[in-house]
Amino acid sequence: MPNFRVLPQNELPEGIDSATGFTSVCINVSIYLPWLASQCLKNGVVLKRGIVNHVADAADHHHTGKRADVVVNCTGLNSRFLNGVNDGKVFPARGQIVVVRNEPGIMTSISGTDDGSEEATYIMQRAAGGGTILGGCYQVNNWDSQPDPNLATRIMKRCIELAPTLTNGKGIEALSIIRHGVGLRPVREGGQRIEKERLGDVAVVHNYGHGGYGYQTSYGTAEKAVRLVESALEPAARL
Repeated sequence: MPNFRVLPQNELPEGIDSATGFTSVCINVSIYLPWLASQCLKNGVVLKRGIVNHVADAADHHHTGKRADVVVNCTGLNSRFLNGVNDGKVFPARGQIVVVRNEPGIMTSISGTDDGSEEATYIMQRAAGGGTILGGCYQVNNWDSQPDPNLATRIMKRCIELAPTLTNGKGIEALSIIRHGVGLRPVREGGQRIEKERLGDVAVVHNYGHGGYGYQTSYGTAEKAVRLVESALEPAARL
């Protein structure tokens, strides 16, 4: 981890017992995801939309008109409800953020809050004008997709307390809010499911259950899924 160090006591804010500092990155997903799609198109991938009631039905949506040999299931939370998968171990962990124009000059977080075990405090500044993310919470089995105004206020107050440079010592009224956001992390009891099985005449490779660390683990889990696809396509493959 670049520039990792344990902060000395004279650098710790009041009420903080210990802290570490290091150099990290923050992905601006509004740029990153279109880039990923462009890489797929560049390599000949055909992107399509469709509706399926069973995971194996996706094989009928191949762009050639022929039935596909392999389906890769990356449906996240929907793996709980998609027929042929119906994984009851999948559940949401609700997160809520406030995106602001203010730039604190640092990315930081703190463990624990006085507002309950389901709430958290973190600040992440996205590159290329992506704004600063103020968070957050981790509410297990909460399916509510709408922002909670009271929670948003608590998030903003905690972040300003943690990093006063956000508003130069002023209150939440000095925050320039871009939007409020809610996301449901696709958590799975026992961790990610990356495995293959055969459903009728179709091999299905599952790759879901990444929780709140999908971007961090995406390359590793994708590589494993690719190996499973390759093995499923081998002659007389045994699933």
